[in-house]
Amino acid sequence: MDTEGEFAPATAAAARERYETLGPTAQVVVKEVAKAMAMDADEYERRVTSDVVETARDVLFASLLEVHVGGREAYEDWLADADYDDEAVREVGSEHVDNVVWHAAPAADTVVAASFQDERRAAVGTLRRQAFGRVYRDLLAESPSGDDAESAAE
Repeated sequence: MDTEGEFAPATAAAARERYETLGPTAQVVVKEVAKAMAMDADEYERRVTSDVVETARDVLFASLLEVHVGGREAYEDWLADADYDDEAVREVGSEHVDNVVWHAAPAADTVVAASFQDERRAAVGTLRRQAFGRVYRDLLAESPSGDDAESAAE
């Protein structure tokens, strides 16, 4: 089993904090891409909306998520040792292929997994997008509760 990525936020507050810190980076990325595309100031103002920058931030967040990659047996062993009930595991793909990529999201008490045969890089990218869309998008949209605020301060 291999691990790629930087983080699996333990709390919703930690996820929100990381997401917020990526805002300025997303703005710089979008601005530099627009510059590389030779957009003038008028075109930039017209085309680069807050939705464009938010999409860049979503992609940056997803790209940093920690994922595990291994054979089906390694995944099943990890899952047996992990503290997630069956309802918290969202798995896509076929159980008849050899490899699995998965992301544990303790902040949402969820595991997102996808099986794949050969295309590891594609599977990792797809899983990260799925994890963002299925777990973090809603989690980041929720207003923080007192418990989350306390967890972020720890």
